[in-house]
Amino acid sequence: MAHGSETNQLTEPEFVAGNGLLHRRALLGRGIVFAGAVSTGLGAVTAAAAEPLSDAPWSLNVGTPIPAYQTPSRFEAHVVRTRDNPDNVPRNSRARTPHQMLKGIITPNGLHFTICHGGVPDIDPAQHRLVIHGLVRRPLVYTVEALDRYPMVSRIGFVECGGNSAPLFSNQPIQADVQALHGLTSCSEWTGVLLSTLLEETGIDPKAKWMIAEGADSPHLSRSVPVAKGLDDAMIAMYQNGERIQPGQGYPMRLWLPGYEGNMNVKYLRRIKLTEEPAMSYYESRTYSQILPNGKAYRFYFLQEVKSFISSPSPGLKLKEPGYYEITGVAYSGTGRIAKVMVSADGGKSWGEAALQAPILPKAFTRFRMPWRWNGGPAILQSRAWDEGGNAQPTRAQFVALRGETTKPPAVTDFPSQHFNAITSWAVDAKGDLRHVYA
Repeated sequence: MAHGSETNQLTEPEFVAGNGLLHRRALLGRGIVFAGAVSTGLGAVTAAAAEPLSDAPWSLNVGTPIPAYQTPSRFEAHVVRTRDNPDNVPRNSRARTPHQMLKGIITPNGLHFTICHGGVPDIDPAQHRLVIHGLVRRPLVYTVEALDRYPMVSRIGFVECGGNSAPLFSNQPIQADVQALHGLTSCSEWTGVLLSTLLEETGIDPKAKWMIAEGADSPHLSRSVPVAKGLDDAMIAMYQNGERIQPGQGYPMRLWLPGYEGNMNVKYLRRIKLTEEPAMSYYESRTYSQILPNGKAYRFYFLQEVKSFISSPSPGLKLKEPGYYEITGVAYSGTGRIAKVMVSADGGKSWGEAALQAPILPKAFTRFRMPWRWNGGPAILQSRAWDEGGNAQPTRAQFVALRGETTKPPAVTDFPSQHFNAITSWAVDAKGDLRHVYA
């Protein structure tokens, strides 16, 4: 009898919310038989045959030589960024991360989102200089070689464009995949010199309250940053995921401001000027200062607030048959660690708590996972995150009430809106197709 009870305990699923959400302990391999949930098609788990495995062609021939720099398998050629400037016209251009094809928290360097306002400059690191001047006691000029000799730190953290998810400001749900809607955010390990080290070396005039950071690309993009942030956790980042920052990420150095909107993380950094007042540059006074429903400008609000989205299942990733699936995605907050992610499969009527995959780091992606048994009927998948400060991701209705929405025709384009962080909803139909909805 005890043996039979134990068997039932191992195979009977434990539902925690409506429409098939299972308890997160099922991810530990208890409470559900996974093999039975994927029993047909190319992704099937089948009984092992008694005879030995047959040899495929790649098991019978010697492979290719090891390359000097490894690139992904040719079978992963579809895992790429989408670009909004495929004709390479000289203008502002973007490349979006394919979150629906990634599973961890670190974005590979070649898939990290990129926005360039004047193309990617070809900078000779031997000629590049960083100057720190203005309200300092000792203005200094740093070479790349000199900074390589300074004490460095490594920290994992996200970068997110202030305009990421801007299509969700549309008054109608835009039919696009997670890459098009949320692809302007990524997470890496950044290595470099803490800006506080250099500021202490130059000496800060007590009157200095702001820093004007400027890039060496053709637009000389500049942003005003509080000195307090520079003395907190700002970094002159020179390495990304262990290797030199790639040209699209600011080679040979960029400013990294953990938790702050992406455009403030000035790439190709060449100058930091300490001042009493912000510069009111083109980008901070126009491009990244949206108008709120009350007519006031949303200006100098730097933090990327708590947010999450489901990357799988998501539009474009068809569910082949009823059975077990894992709902997964990322959550992050510009103020600290993620404390909790709740998932719903019935459009917010009931919720279950997702498992958070370690490591759970401040101002970095946290991967969440939720086991789900799809019964083949309609479902609406949602995630909602909380950070350690108690800040909750808003519903879309709550967000729109404060920040407004656009009445433009629905299309994946540039909306004049920033910092969208409300709940995203994916609807599943009886055929297993997913689409973006407002729920």
